Amino acid sequence: MFKRLPGDEARNLVSTTPDTAVVFRPAVVTTPAILTLVILAWGMLAGLVRTIWRHPIAALVPVALGAVCYVYGWPSAACILGVVVLALASWALLDRPSFARLVGFRLLAWWRLVWIYRRHWQPVMVVSGLGRHLRGRDYLPRLGKVTCTSWADLVTVRILKGQAVKDWSDRTDHLAQGFGATSCRVALSHAGRLTLTFPRSDPLASPLSALPIPEVPTVGPVEIGKQEDGRPWRLKVHGTHVLVAGATGAGKGSIIWSVIRSLLPAAGAGLVELWALDPKLMELSYGRDLFGPRYAATPEECAGLLDEAVSVMQKRAARFAGLQRSHTPTVDDPFVLVVVDEVAFLTAYQSDRQLRQRISAALATLTTQGRAVGVGVLAALQDPRKEVMNIRNLFPDKIALRLDESEQVDMVLGDGARDRGALADHISPVPELGAGVGYVRLEASPEPVRVRAAYVSDTDIRAMVTLFTEHQEAA
Repeated sequence: MFKRLPGDEARNLVSTTPDTAVVFRPAVVTTPAILTLVILAWGMLAGLVRTIWRHPIAALVPVALGAVCYVYGWPSAACILGVVVLALASWALLDRPSFARLVGFRLLAWWRLVWIYRRHWQPVMVVSGLGRHLRGRDYLPRLGKVTCTSWADLVTVRILKGQAVKDWSDRTDHLAQGFGATSCRVALSHAGRLTLTFPRSDPLASPLSALPIPEVPTVGPVEIGKQEDGRPWRLKVHGTHVLVAGATGAGKGSIIWSVIRSLLPAAGAGLVELWALDPKLMELSYGRDLFGPRYAATPEECAGLLDEAVSVMQKRAARFAGLQRSHTPTVDDPFVLVVVDEVAFLTAYQSDRQLRQRISAALATLTTQGRAVGVGVLAALQDPRKEVMNIRNLFPDKIALRLDESEQVDMVLGDGARDRGALADHISPVPELGAGVGYVRLEASPEPVRVRAAYVSDTDIRAMVTLFTEHQEAA
């Protein structure tokens, strides 16, 4: 039995059950009013200094107008304001790109920082689990600078101590919905700092027409489309191997033919040889004359052509040994690009087991040893499962077009690619909206980049064949 205590002791000592330990009420410390006022004033002063530091022009404008109004009266301030607004409007009409770059996007960034991100920052962080509420105090990641581009907001964040990038990449849907965006992508910018990308529009929504054939022969990164930020998409094919994965109708042909189109002048000059494996007889057959004798359709022909490519690679390696470590395309030693339309048909679906093993071994040899001597592989497939394509990790550069399942994204682009924003399973199946749209992950950068390849029509392919044939006859 517990003994009843008199006075305050009885109120402070409470027994929950007859057999458990007693629970003490926590002590309450009263903060002096003067200390509370000092803390509040210090916070307001720090916020004012931070605002002036981050937005000096925005802070200077109202101060200057207020000073003019105080000294010369409000009519003078109104006239100056009208002149400034008229000058900015004229600038926007006469040179919109420079106005947007120097003024427009900065004003938009300030507005979205105040009205969208700072206003919703605390509730979104707490509800999504990225912030913590401990002992009556909120511990929140620090919102940094907001930068606006023509299509997205780039938000810099200083994360909490002990947080990881995966904590944020697992909550991209929460962040996108919380700030009213269609999606969110997470990228590590510095130690302890992230850059969140919130798209405002989709610059890749419209199909791209076939790009002009280059005037100068080149095997360097070839332009085949457009990136999400508006810059040209240039794909490296010389000195690497590229794997393209996508469901039926995702636009794999757009990438293949855009690459061939960009390499056409180099092929005409003898600096590039295009070898084609077309087991479906539906894609590469349109430009069969571009490949000459290096075109194969049946599994037996494909195996023979791959063996020939391996032989060329090994002979070059023997000649280059001890002399050079990288390949420079010449007429005597041109860059050989082996294009395989549906590689899974050759490595998994055709019935002859020995032929499958022979083809897989040749592809593995080319992808492990070929790029140093100028033999590259551009392979496309629909099913990225390991049992279908067990050498996909031998391709340094990978492109994921529209895929059927979310798990397939990481199969193609590597672990964590989908968490970092490569939503290839969300690409629209409507050809006008999603064909040729995908995410590319390069060997030099683990961050996926959203891109769209230009569409090369059958008419464009026939025109390419005619141009190439006429050039060969003239030579």
